[in-house]
Amino acid sequence: MYRTEELVHALNVRDLTDPAQGPHAMQLLIADLKAALDTPLEVRHHPLVPVEHNYEHLGYAPDAITRDARYTRYVSETCMLRSHTSAMIPPALKQATPDVTLVCPGLVYRRDTVDRLHTGTPHQLDVWRISTQEEPLEELIHLVVTTLLPEKRYRTTHAEHPYTTHGKQIDVEHDGQWVEVGECGRAARHVLKHHPHGLAMGLGLDRILMLRKGIPDIRLLRNEDPRIATQMLDLTEYRPISRHPAATRDISIMANDHEDADTLGDRIRELVPEDVIEEIEILDETHTDQLPEHVRKRLNALPGQKNVLIRVTMRALERTLTDRETNEIRDRLLQGLRATAP
Repeated sequence: MYRTEELVHALNVRDLTDPAQGPHAMQLLIADLKAALDTPLEVRHHPLVPVEHNYEHLGYAPDAITRDARYTRYVSETCMLRSHTSAMIPPALKQATPDVTLVCPGLVYRRDTVDRLHTGTPHQLDVWRISTQEEPLEELIHLVVTTLLPEKRYRTTHAEHPYTTHGKQIDVEHDGQWVEVGECGRAARHVLKHHPHGLAMGLGLDRILMLRKGIPDIRLLRNEDPRIATQMLDLTEYRPISRHPAATRDISIMANDHEDADTLGDRIRELVPEDVIEEIEILDETHTDQLPEHVRKRLNALPGQKNVLIRVTMRALERTLTDRETNEIRDRLLQGLRATAP
């Protein structure tokens, strides 16, 4: 369960989709899409949601791995920080009229790896078309992608989601590679309830904005350096500023067998809230029973644990980190990860 200080910190993260919290290019994406959609209705809810809105009402099985406390930010047994903006859909459907397009933007809260493309508090946008007549999913996909990412090639591949049938993943081509930007499908009957037809779509706004403007690092979206922040007010191509050198440090810790890059990334973000860690990479994992006896004793390794070698890459966006700073961060991670080992 979330501690009070952790919850306060999470709720104080700025939602870049919300005009009330200051202008941002992400809001321009949403405005452009709303202008292109048929009868759009923007819906915003508080990020603290009932667990049943996030999971049960969307068709997630009771034993779904995503429900695990390793990946879900539970506040209590019945309340959580939403893990997707789809959590806004069940209550929105109760008030939805026929032939309306629900547009639900906002922050979501994940446990995720640390690199230039991921964050523990990404922005998502759910677009659900509720209609009296069955409408083509392909038309909605084409409208959304060509509006948000004009001139980008896209494709769809089969995918399964608890809240859709005929599910698809949406990828766009960037620098010769396919990048996932969303998922969609026909809204499942158990979610729609009394509504006759629906199309469901969930989009990753951070990644879409990065592709639209050519932004190489997700940390740039929130950076307060004026040379960067002023570029986050429009949808023109990002103009790179000088990159400062990176520093790497390797650390070795004991972790539980079930720990992975996502859960370790979340613990590292808590220990180093400053936005200076660019990436973590797991170099090696060795389970306790595979360690030599003298190493097990030195590490105080217990059954059900593993020794994890992690490479931490640090780079500040607006200045060069000193050796003293990077060593202090390394020591903080070593001490904190050992102290909070599950």
